[in-house]
This record gives sequence, structure tokens and C-alpha cells, in this order.
Amino acid sequence: MPRHDVFGDISIVRVHEDALHRDDIVLLAPEPRRVLSLCRFGGLSVAEIAAHLRLPVTAVKVLLCDLLDSGHIIAIEPITPMPRVSPDILERVLHGLRRL
Repeated sequence: MPRHDVFGDISIVRVHEDALHRDDIVLLAPEPRRVLSLCRFGGLSVAEIAAHLRLPVTAVKVLLCDLLDSGHIIAIEPITPMPRVSPDILERVLHGLRRL
């Protein structure tokens, strides 16, 4: 059973480079084929795919897990910004560098 928690709402979904040339595309249900069609020219977020399909995000995540398991798509997690370093630490580093 696929896990739909591997996708966040803003995870980016892209079509695997070989997916559109596979013979099993015709065997897919209409919704998974539509996902591949939507994402073939670039990545879309899970939320965007859900909006295009007019389906709940949780239902789309289940579809995406099936496509991920079959190798039709890849998922890219958004980059999380690094936490900011406190000015106090930067000041101490600068002070230490000046002492060198």
C-alpha cells in the first residue's frame, strides 16, 4: 500500500525523463495520465495538480504515490531556508578573526 505522506502540499512533481516513452502509459487510468500531461513540461506542486484535477489533495497524493512507485514521476522537496545566525555569534566570530 503506497504511503501518501511522502508528498507535502508544496512538493514539486516532475515526470521521469523516460516515463512518456513507456508502453504502460496507455494502461494508466485517466487521472494518472492527466498528472503526467500536466507535469510533462516542468514541475508542478501537489496543490497545483490537485487544483487542475479538481480533486482533494489527499486523493492526489495517493495517485502520485502510485506514479512514484511505478517510476513515472519524481518528487522534489522544496529547499528549506537555513536558520539565521544570531548577530551575537557573528560578532564573536568577527572578533576572533580580528585577533588572528
